Amino acid sequence: MNNFSSRMDGVQSPIIPIVGQLIRENKGTISLGQGVVYYAPPPAAIEGINHFLSNSHNHQYKSVQGINSLINCIVNKLAEDNQIIVSDDHAILVTAGGNMAFINALLAITNAGDEIILNTPYYFNHEMAITMANCQPILVNTDDNYQLNLKAIEAAITAKIRAVVTISPNNPTGVVYSESSLREVNQLCQEKGIYHISDEAYEYFTYNGVKHFSPASIIGSENHTISLYSLSKAYGFASWRIGYMVMPKHLLDGVKKIQDTILICPPVISQYAALGALNVGKAYCHQYLSEINEVREIFIQSLNKLKDICTIIPADGAFYFFVKVQTKMNDFELVKQLIEKYQIAVLPGGTFGMKEGCYLRIAYGSLQKEIATEGIKRLVKGLRNLVS
Repeated sequence: MNNFSSRMDGVQSPIIPIVGQLIRENKGTISLGQGVVYYAPPPAAIEGINHFLSNSHNHQYKSVQGINSLINCIVNKLAEDNQIIVSDDHAILVTAGGNMAFINALLAITNAGDEIILNTPYYFNHEMAITMANCQPILVNTDDNYQLNLKAIEAAITAKIRAVVTISPNNPTGVVYSESSLREVNQLCQEKGIYHISDEAYEYFTYNGVKHFSPASIIGSENHTISLYSLSKAYGFASWRIGYMVMPKHLLDGVKKIQDTILICPPVISQYAALGALNVGKAYCHQYLSEINEVREIFIQSLNKLKDICTIIPADGAFYFFVKVQTKMNDFELVKQLIEKYQIAVLPGGTFGMKEGCYLRIAYGSLQKEIATEGIKRLVKGLRNLVS
């Protein structure tokens, strides 16, 4: 044993492996914890692997930025789905998932001691990455409906702030930020000379006619907007680790240094699979949305039975609900008891930055209707018995 300290000492432990161990120890537990979809990748993605295997040179290192055919496909996707017209002032880089895109952006725009604004509740891997980079997360509360608080964001901007991070549709709350509020954040970042990092991993998961908006589609935003995307959710690609980022061209050289050091190049086999998936397009995800929305409605109806002990905020995106439980019980202890006594797993809100009060994130994308219905029944029963 030695007495050396590490930057990792100040980083929270990832909650999903911890809850996963509890699930394994309690056989038969239904998980409403991890944010994944229940369906598999499209056949065209699997066919893409055959194209990869047909050329022996694909087993060698490829471009740190990504293969040209995939980058060209992304350019077309951005224009069609996000109204982002890629210009000479933009750069696209393929990454090993959305989390890597975030750490690439973070390391490229900061020095040790710089600050990044996160809206709470935040996505825990964003907060962890900022801490790992020897930077400081500056936490800004959202409003009572988990929507952006523009005045609070502006008030939090100091000389040390390098970026404002938004996630829409949101993890962990499931809310979708309005176009007007995202435009205001983007304009504010431009005026203050900082970056707007827009995480759009759940771009296709919206309900009730609510629309997703990409800030990088704003005219004049190309020099201060960084957009992060992932195939993990829409295409059932969670373990394939493939995503991409759209950034100002002036950041590309720095980001390539980071990616070459950490990764060398994005997994080429996954890039070929991604090419197949993107050629199918968003229609693949959309064919499953009606079933996911059916589960969502079942969850809403069930959670509404707990209004006397829980605060449930409307959520029109992603596949999450973030509820506040009226109890003095510690959130992790509540999660632990739900697993051990009622065989149902959710995530504690503290890992998303909600340290005061008892919050739970409930995920509904990973299960089909029958098992999901049983899962929400167990959760309602467990909360009623443990809290009431």
